[in-house]
Amino acid sequence: MPSEVLEPLRLRRSAGERLTREVYRPDFRRRMEALRDSGFWKLERRQHFEEIGSASRDALRRGDWAAALRLFDERRPQLAQEKQKDAQRGLVKYRVRIVRQPLSPYVQWELHSLRQQAEYGTRVRVVRTEQLGGLEAAGPLPELVSLGGQVLYEVCYTRDGVPDGAIRFTAPDTVRRAEELIKGLYRIGEDIAPYFAREVAPLPPPPAA
Repeated sequence: MPSEVLEPLRLRRSAGERLTREVYRPDFRRRMEALRDSGFWKLERRQHFEEIGSASRDALRRGDWAAALRLFDERRPQLAQEKQKDAQRGLVKYRVRIVRQPLSPYVQWELHSLRQQAEYGTRVRVVRTEQLGGLEAAGPLPELVSLGGQVLYEVCYTRDGVPDGAIRFTAPDTVRRAEELIKGLYRIGEDIAPYFAREVAPLPPPPAA
């Protein structure tokens, strides 16, 4: 159970603006690039996604675990470059990953990615589903991204986990409450390094997924 009481988040989707995937991606990119001396907060709850445009994710899908991990290693120069740019902009990235045991193939794969991103400055913590308490009394937590306390996206997916745009919220109180929830979950989470060493590193390769 959480060591602190976190308030459930009730988003009124009608108060936001529904963006298609084609609109969401450039909108997010533009706002992200404009951030200075601020924080990026992301909450991931779903246990399966169908990433689009990821060669490593494609390798997992066809069951080639060695290739999936090799492709992660090949992106290290890109991550180092992003870290330098973030430092120049005063941007700090925080991510909270909700996990359910046993790990799904997707989450096992993603935790390898997140562990690597943490090596390059992203602050990642893991929260187990049993820590959520009453936060999910009304259903699973949404997928959220908050940019500098200025804008909030509830990222949308199809039933199969395919990206499907987002709902954009800009009302200050809505953005603040969502960011407070992500920060609260981050506080009760475990740093990805010890979690990965204990729960992920010993696992055999996952099945194709």
